[in-house]
Amino acid sequence: MKKTLPLFAAAVVLLAGCASATATGAPGQPEKLELRYQGNANSVTLPELAEDLGYFGPVKLKWVGNTISGPQDIQSAATDQTDFGGAFTGAVVKLVEAGAPVKAVVNYYGSDDKAFIGFYTKQDSPIRTARDLIGRKVGVNTAGANLEAALDTWLKGQGLSDDEVKQVQLVVIPPVNAEQALRNGQLDVAALQGILQDHAVAAGGVRPLFTDVGAFGPYNGGPYVLRTDFIKKYPETAKIFVSAVARAIEWERTTPREEVIARFTKIIKARGRNESTDTLKYWKSVGITRGGLISDQDYTRWEPWLKQEGYLKHDRIDTSKLYTNEFNPFRDGAPAVTP
Repeated sequence: MKKTLPLFAAAVVLLAGCASATATGAPGQPEKLELRYQGNANSVTLPELAEDLGYFGPVKLKWVGNTISGPQDIQSAATDQTDFGGAFTGAVVKLVEAGAPVKAVVNYYGSDDKAFIGFYTKQDSPIRTARDLIGRKVGVNTAGANLEAALDTWLKGQGLSDDEVKQVQLVVIPPVNAEQALRNGQLDVAALQGILQDHAVAAGGVRPLFTDVGAFGPYNGGPYVLRTDFIKKYPETAKIFVSAVARAIEWERTTPREEVIARFTKIIKARGRNESTDTLKYWKSVGITRGGLISDQDYTRWEPWLKQEGYLKHDRIDTSKLYTNEFNPFRDGAPAVTP
């Protein structure tokens, strides 16, 4: 049976007020000079790129480990184990509905015609339609997040009943292992995205059953969140963080692809985490709209799925509780900025 992650309720709120001591700065200066975060192996996150480009100024990042799970990443931020975290918009809704005092401040990933989530099967697989997935195994990076929401929404759109959707078996697997598990027959379908997807396609022998951008069109997938007490205590640091990430997005959107890949390669080699840069050559796009600006539609798109899964306290999503664009230099009416 298909399972989803439980909501993180009580534990999430418990530590939310335990922020480190405020270092009060002068107006316009950051109050907090170090931001703890989780990274992703063999890749460069937008904050890491922003720091390398000098967009953080005196603020420094402190890497505390890697994660493959958006829900886990934002839970870490909500419980003050890190200062920011990023996840699928639906996972943010679940966390806020569970009582966590966090707010989305800038989108950091999404799907477009160059960067998207694909659900791949082997070239000779008999799986051709949504109904063929009943009783089959689908590999995803984590339950209760973007991949599950996209899959369930597509299955329902293809006419499967709720009971039939539940018979599609989700298998949680690290993204770096998904391609090989598919080729070995441990999975019937693997959800692949980014450079891992491009690597699998380049190697041949796989084909997409469907893609999220083909099913839903281009969309923003998920934001970085900050705790609300962090925003209140460190407003200038929050502004610097959002501005730096937004400018890094625009740098990726406007810089030649070869230069982006070269920059990523330099960053990974310099940080000394024993990582591979082999898959960076497949990078194509940051996948999100200008400056990572957030909109209501980023959340309401998934409202039926969230309601079906029982994650909403009410029938409708209250987007006013979920996000703010106040710190984004690319919002309407903000002073002009350049990457």
